[in-house]
Amino acid sequence: MTTPSRPAVFEAGPWRACALSPTDAVWLQAFFDANPLYFITINGQAAGPHAAQLELEERPPAEMPYREVLWLGFVDPAGALQGMANVVADLLAPGVWHTGLFIVATALHGTGAGRTLYQGMEDWMRRGGARWLRLGVVLGNAPAEAFWQRMGYTEVRRRFNVDTGGRLNTVRVMVKPLTSDAHFEDYLTMVARDRPDAAPP
Repeated sequence: MTTPSRPAVFEAGPWRACALSPTDAVWLQAFFDANPLYFITINGQAAGPHAAQLELEERPPAEMPYREVLWLGFVDPAGALQGMANVVADLLAPGVWHTGLFIVATALHGTGAGRTLYQGMEDWMRRGGARWLRLGVVLGNAPAEAFWQRMGYTEVRRRFNVDTGGRLNTVRVMVKPLTSDAHFEDYLTMVARDRPDAAPP
């Protein structure tokens, strides 16, 4: 399934990132259905029939301040959706950008596409004011754990019994600084919930 041409948020290699909205739920659902590996790995089952709609309507919990939630679709030159990401700007503190979901089409695994798309996204987040990048990786999802470590992320704490949509998982909270003078203690002062000794949320 392809989509009409729309402005690019950024470009990365042969792909362009475009903004997604709830009106794109059918398009995103088709991508989820064609690429079930992430959902099977994390929750033991493919995405449900309304997963895309729920994803595009989701917001952080009320106790987690943020500036903006953005959904990105990674589109190839033919207009086909080859990946997607969910990004939250200024989550918990100014300058902290959180990647909630980052999925690349299974057919592109092992080709370097994930690195190219992520690097384009990181550069875009930096231009948008990000000083720290944050995400969660399910413990045991070895390819994802290795990927994010290669991208420069460091674990700061673990959260246990997190409902990821069908299974309770342990999630590794990982963080990456974008400036050479950044110190993890400064980050943990800003985002106290990520301190290893912080009480469970």
